[in-house]
Amino acid sequence: MQEREFIKRLFNDLILLNRSIPIIVEGKRDRIALKKIGIKGKVILLHRGQNLYEFCEDVLRRHEKVILLLDWDRKGQQIYQKVSDLLKGHFEEYSLFRDTLIKLFGDEIKEVEEIPRILKGYGIL
Repeated sequence: MQEREFIKRLFNDLILLNRSIPIIVEGKRDRIALKKIGIKGKVILLHRGQNLYEFCEDVLRRHEKVILLLDWDRKGQQIYQKVSDLLKGHFEEYSLFRDTLIKLFGDEIKEVEEIPRILKGYGIL
């Protein structure tokens, strides 16, 4: 499969899953970026005035499963480690999305908000 088709399928799968499973992102610009690529389901902002423990407890009360799509810069990695520990057992089966983005674009981009630019470069958007 060509890289462009693989990327297109990856994001189509994310869009389909998001119909029933919320995506957690760091901030408003990340949510806007996901809307630009066709995400229509629930997107939860990490920074809402709660500490990470309270945030994760609230998420677990409301949702059985989530997709963690946090940035992969240094700060994003630190947040990801903390949040993934607190949400253990509720996100792992969907970690493929973030892991694949890091493998594909880790040298070009480090933030979710940059995804639309990359997809435009591939002629997907």
